[in-house]
Amino acid sequence: MSRRSTALFKTALAAVHYSGAGSLLAPYTRGTGVIFMLHHVDPTPPREFEPNRILKVTPSFLDAVLNEVADAGFDIVSLDQVKERLEQGDDARPFACFTLDDGYRDNRDFAYPIFRRHCAPFTIYVPSDFADGRGDFWWLTLEEVLRAAPAITLSMRGETRHFPLATSSDKYAAHHEIYWWLRTLPEVQARAVVAELAAAYDIDPQARHRNLVMSWDELRELSEDPLVTIGAHTRGHYALAKLDEETARAEMAESIARIEKELGRPCRHFSYPYGCERSAGEREFRLAEELGMETAVTTQKGLLYADQAHELTALPRLSLNGDYQDLRYVRALLTGVPFAVMNTFKRYAGARHSA
Repeated sequence: MSRRSTALFKTALAAVHYSGAGSLLAPYTRGTGVIFMLHHVDPTPPREFEPNRILKVTPSFLDAVLNEVADAGFDIVSLDQVKERLEQGDDARPFACFTLDDGYRDNRDFAYPIFRRHCAPFTIYVPSDFADGRGDFWWLTLEEVLRAAPAITLSMRGETRHFPLATSSDKYAAHHEIYWWLRTLPEVQARAVVAELAAAYDIDPQARHRNLVMSWDELRELSEDPLVTIGAHTRGHYALAKLDEETARAEMAESIARIEKELGRPCRHFSYPYGCERSAGEREFRLAEELGMETAVTTQKGLLYADQAHELTALPRLSLNGDYQDLRYVRALLTGVPFAVMNTFKRYAGARHSA
């Protein structure tokens, strides 16, 4: 989402909050529950150029959200209860699940004490290569290249592109264009582009990112707490829809098996890397079901409704991220009104397009 789109969405959420429309319509739009998505929980202030700060929230914000969710009448439950709660229907008390992707060490250091204080269960999705110390955080490497370089030149879409990087605005503009171009490429090719850029500017991704994520020993220790569930997130954090079916299945199955072996317990829950429509679709949802997953989550925005009890491997989530660290936005999203409006607009636009 562009900065302009983010600003417009924030304005819309604030309007829902201040107009009172959320409180008025929530009984009709709130649905049954919500799965929250987080990545980093980190008290470090954002840097001047930090496009990946969207993946970070502060511990104080997470604490405030847990209070807000409880005050709004939501039961905070584990993913193991999702199917049962959805089958109870929209007339039951709403529920919330909290999930964190990638297995970052700050989840243990900063998020875990907060969840524990609230007695709130949560799930961490782990790419097995990350826990092995072989993670390719190419999105962070790209950020570091753009921070370090005075300018870069790339061959993109058949033409040579030159990006001046003198100011933070230059860097953000370049990041937006390059990142989303990379997301269109086969991921092995995209990672090779970033690796070449890193080498050109003497950036060693392995050295810089080695301490970002938890090891298997740390995950084992954390998983001893009944509040903690460890789910799978593939081996190497690849966009599964870009892979052939055999490779996609192996990415999923081997990560599930590795987690079960390392932690000595069943792995029942899965998160699709990137999780958008271009990264996970019907084939991946089927694979997750065939591999015995009780739930599998996307990054597609939305709340949960009773009919999704039959779509447990294609569940939407509500992102808690660095661009929306304001309880007004959380309150507005929990009402379901923004999603009802978006769905109505999509249906209207689709009807006009087909007319």
